[in-house]
Amino acid sequence: METILREQKISARRDRLKTMMNSLGGVYGKMLGRVKAQDESKEKIGMAALMWVSHSERPLRVDELCHALAVEIGSADLDPENVPSIRALLNCCQGLLVVDREASTVRLIHSTLQEHLSTCPKLFNRAHSTIAETCLTYLNFQRFKSFPASDLPHPIPPPFLEYSSVHWGTHAKKELSDCAKSLALKLFDDYDNHISVKLLLKHTLNLDRFNDNEDFPSFTGLHCASFFGIVEVVAALVEMDGCDINQDDCVGNTPLIWAAKNGHKGVVELLLGRDDVSPDKPDNRGQTPLIWAAEGGHKGVVKLLLRRDDVHPGRADFDGRTPLMMAARNGNEEVVKLLLYRDDVNPSEPDIEGQTPLLLAARNGHEGVVKLPLCREEVNPNQPGTEAQTLLSRATRRGYRGVVKQLLYRDDVNPHNPDAESQTFSGATEAGRKGVDSLPRKRKDVTPDIPSRSTYTTSRKRAKPAAR
Repeated sequence: METILREQKISARRDRLKTMMNSLGGVYGKMLGRVKAQDESKEKIGMAALMWVSHSERPLRVDELCHALAVEIGSADLDPENVPSIRALLNCCQGLLVVDREASTVRLIHSTLQEHLSTCPKLFNRAHSTIAETCLTYLNFQRFKSFPASDLPHPIPPPFLEYSSVHWGTHAKKELSDCAKSLALKLFDDYDNHISVKLLLKHTLNLDRFNDNEDFPSFTGLHCASFFGIVEVVAALVEMDGCDINQDDCVGNTPLIWAAKNGHKGVVELLLGRDDVSPDKPDNRGQTPLIWAAEGGHKGVVKLLLRRDDVHPGRADFDGRTPLMMAARNGNEEVVKLLLYRDDVNPSEPDIEGQTPLLLAARNGHEGVVKLPLCREEVNPNQPGTEAQTLLSRATRRGYRGVVKQLLYRDDVNPHNPDAESQTFSGATEAGRKGVDSLPRKRKDVTPDIPSRSTYTTSRKRAKPAAR
């Protein structure tokens, strides 16, 4: 009965929302009609502003949007007279855009407008490719090609430089035009010394050292295109004379590592198709493309890498972490299955801290992953981890009911095996984890009222002295 009532409430809420959206759709349609009814120049500004705000990767500041609208695609420099004032821009949008005074960003009048615009795909022609072309035109301005590194931390940087540097590739990957491809290749002609390299790496790696006046970090156009996953641009770059497909960048990443890390299956497939690629080459921390793909849960990329005989699925990084470990830690169940299927993967191999894939999965409460290594005979569910905590006591202390349930169903798991703090399963449930202490009833050999030594010691310390 409760389920039926809940479904009825959800259905009624959905109907009210649909009615509201239909009503707002009519209102927004009329407002968009007013934007289009203006003279050509105002209509162009109004529709372009709406396109930018509704398709940008993050909220745009006022000056960023104004400069973006002033860029003429393919031009050699910015004409200051093309930059509209924010008042003129808002007037052209007929009330559909407002300025968030607190954040100094421009936004749509309401979130429902974003939903309405998404139902009108033909409203903005080639939105992402237009944005990519605009960003790349801006980055190709001569002033930025010779922009001195010492100006990067300047308190008032060029308004549209940061957004263009960081996000042009995301838009280009979604919708790449011939013009955007040509502009990208033009940018990469002298990319090693372009200021956008520092801005992209500072944003991506969150490293403040890219703010200082040191030499430009090593990061080629091929690294950049692989990072964004733009297959057509990568294909053009690898055919150029002098291209080193295995070149390290400033953090030791190869183009293949960037593509694998970000899950760009198309680029990974393209790079692996070349005879000169080194598919198991690690970065500065010993992490291979397979480790990065496994950590990110990129099943398709993992499959491609595992097909190579020169990729070693059990290879660990400098901390002893294998691809299986990273996948288990993050709960990437499908990737864990792929790796456990292979005979050359050791499911019990610990890292330098003594953590096994099973312990990492249990520590993070990944119930679905925990049961996978347990299917392998060589996995010992009673093996202690870093702090000599048993798998069962660790999961119990953290309140991971599903993981505890998986373990208690196994006959080879000893619920009274104490850890380094002499905590047993019963002692761990005393720590106050709700919902876990009811599970022992399923095991006849569990006596919930047996205290652990640590619990007993604590009780003695807190006991009141006898009255004299």
